[in-house]
Amino acid sequence: MKLVIATPSPFARKVRVVLREKEIDFEEIIDVPWNRDTICTNFNPLGKIPVLLQEGKQPLFDSSIIVQHIEHMNKSPAMYPSNLEDSMLAKIIETTADGICDALVLISLENTRKERLRSKDWIQRQSLKIYNGMEYLSNKLGNKIYFAGGVFTIADVAGFSCLEYLDLRLPNFDWRSKHPNLENYWQKHKNRRSF
Repeated sequence: MKLVIATPSPFARKVRVVLREKEIDFEEIIDVPWNRDTICTNFNPLGKIPVLLQEGKQPLFDSSIIVQHIEHMNKSPAMYPSNLEDSMLAKIIETTADGICDALVLISLENTRKERLRSKDWIQRQSLKIYNGMEYLSNKLGNKIYFAGGVFTIADVAGFSCLEYLDLRLPNFDWRSKHPNLENYWQKHKNRRSF
């Protein structure tokens, strides 16, 4: 099993953490989808990472689809709670964290343009998604240790990956003081082996 990744990608990180949590061996292939010689377009028509490659099987792309596939391998621990309500919450948290990361990517790309071509409205729109998304994550976490079901799930994989990606791409956004419960959550999980 091989996983095509870009090192800073929070989406690739999600899959890497799930594979490590389930103790599934895999090889990482580092690729930069922005480069002309990228290999990800050979496997994903959208030219995005991560991509999961398995002998004799079609390539899988999109972190959520890959995680669902890994989950169907039935290796413990489960990443989605068996209780429907907790499972739906885990998926909503995953989607929210992924959406924040998407907005961070879009802001980063916009900021690579010449300054006179940058759209302030576009950046503000993406920034609002980040602020609202962080507020939502903070409210859903409350004072809990885990986002859903009282155990470590995909919600925690995505949520934690999102927090660290936020530090990477938007270091001036002080989410720690604005959302101290997320800071406590980050402190609690930062030394987890799979991270």
